[in-house]
Amino acid sequence: MSEQALNGGAEPAQQSTGPQFSVEKIYVKDVSFESPKAPLVFNEQTQPQINMNLNQRVQRLGENAFEVVLGVTLTCSTGEGEAASTVYVVEVQQAGVFGLAGFEPNVLDALLGTQCPNVLYPYARQLIGDLIQAGGFAPFLLQPINFDALYAEGVRQRQAQAAAGNGDLASSETAGNA
Repeated sequence: MSEQALNGGAEPAQQSTGPQFSVEKIYVKDVSFESPKAPLVFNEQTQPQINMNLNQRVQRLGENAFEVVLGVTLTCSTGEGEAASTVYVVEVQQAGVFGLAGFEPNVLDALLGTQCPNVLYPYARQLIGDLIQAGGFAPFLLQPINFDALYAEGVRQRQAQAAAGNGDLASSETAGNA
């Protein structure tokens, strides 16, 4: 059946020229798991402390293609101060290539800072959980992250820096602790 027949005899449908968001590829860019005190650490009976560091990098690959890398570092340690010892460290850089076309610059920035990491986070979360379990430790499930709130805070901080005369609005890396 021809396109003309499908459209009731009208002209062929025009392709959408509005904004477009697509996920082109999702992949692991880098991964690391370390447990420096294994196997001795498995006999310790202390309460571990978990520290998470989150960062994001954006790189333009083409006119409408962007690589977004979500970096998550999870450090589990026991003790405090100088007596602290590392139980394990997990570092994951979960990446994706995203197609974004037809967006205003401020909307494009917001999508790269919120929607793209929202797509990548479940993959990073699963990989981190699998690595911790494969390292011989109890399963650990990372809690959901509100990337919209993190992005809004980053924008607020950049605006405050600009108002203070720093003017460094070109940074494409966002970091946060949870």
